Amino acid sequence: MALIEQLKEEQKIAMKAKDKARLGTIRLALSAIKQREVDERITLNDDDILAILTKMVKQRRDSVSQFEAANRQDLADAEKAEITVLEDFMPQPLTEDEVTALIVSAITESGAAGMQDMGKVMGVLKPQIQGRADMGKVSGLVRAKLA
Repeated sequence: MALIEQLKEEQKIAMKAKDKARLGTIRLALSAIKQREVDERITLNDDDILAILTKMVKQRRDSVSQFEAANRQDLADAEKAEITVLEDFMPQPLTEDEVTALIVSAITESGAAGMQDMGKVMGVLKPQIQGRADMGKVSGLVRAKLA
């Protein structure tokens, strides 16, 4: 089942269950997807939708840290609940060992020799890791391997 269809189906289930928190989060995701489709006049595929969901999760994680720093635990809890709902639609996260193995194979595949080849390595890794690992951490691991 395509990711957009899965989101719409879960929206119906949340409506029937009267789960307002889950319904609101799914509607936010569908709205962001529709907005991008309208703005760019394209139909998004699963990878594009996954990129949108990843961005939404990252935004909410940033919000959680800011809310906790401001002692607003109620708002932080609401953001954490949204993260949980969004992560239901994302693929299973990779373990540290799996990420390391993918980095090693990407370095070998791209023939990277040093830091100047980091873009090549990240270009190979991004489609494999998108939505399954934090790209910032992956970037740091790649830097460490290439240094």
